[in-house]
Amino acid sequence: MKGTIWCLHGAVGQAADWRGFGIPGWSVKRVDLWRFLDCCPMSLPEFGRALNREAVAVPGRKVLLGYSMGGRLALHALLEGGPWDAAVLVAPHPGLEAESERATRRAADAEWASKALSGDWSEFLAAWNAQPVLADSGMLPPLSAQRRQAVARSFIDWSLGAQEPLGQRLGEIGCPVLWCAGERDVKFRELGERAVERLSAGELWIAPESGHRVPWDAPEAFQSKAGEFLERVLS
Repeated sequence: MKGTIWCLHGAVGQAADWRGFGIPGWSVKRVDLWRFLDCCPMSLPEFGRALNREAVAVPGRKVLLGYSMGGRLALHALLEGGPWDAAVLVAPHPGLEAESERATRRAADAEWASKALSGDWSEFLAAWNAQPVLADSGMLPPLSAQRRQAVARSFIDWSLGAQEPLGQRLGEIGCPVLWCAGERDVKFRELGERAVERLSAGELWIAPESGHRVPWDAPEAFQSKAGEFLERVLS
């Protein structure tokens, strides 16, 4: 084996979302992000340090793959000086620059947290998937209501509004980064275009005919591109 790809799922997602993902020669570790919030609060930087401690204990090369919320968590792991040889980030948000925007987002995510914790779970999932950013993508298997407490906590601890803007720090990431966005996902495509200009070793890939959920909207193209990238930068 060439090493291990650590896969971080998105908000209201699950480790099993990555079951169809694989690159020849690489082991895949599907990380259950909810276990980090099962017992107590955990900030984004604290998550980065916790994941890095786990990764250090695993021998071999390590690649960090994060989608959306998982991409934001991956950015924190990378910026906390983790043992990563390369990273593939799918539609992460580097952070909101204005405190007023962050405050608005924290308020909106507090409402999502309330719905996740005490609302009808099926209605919560339907409302989540109906958001414009996701409505142009295919559906993922529904997450069990048994994880509702951790999901609710994630809307507080891992809210985009709780995240410090990371744009000015992207140059601190030392490993090669493939930043991905969907062709139809205009907002995150533009974020990616600005982000790669700040990375010391980054490149942008736009997935044709894809929305926000690139690994599932264009699975063959995504796996092919990720495999080609890793072969090139780690050979």
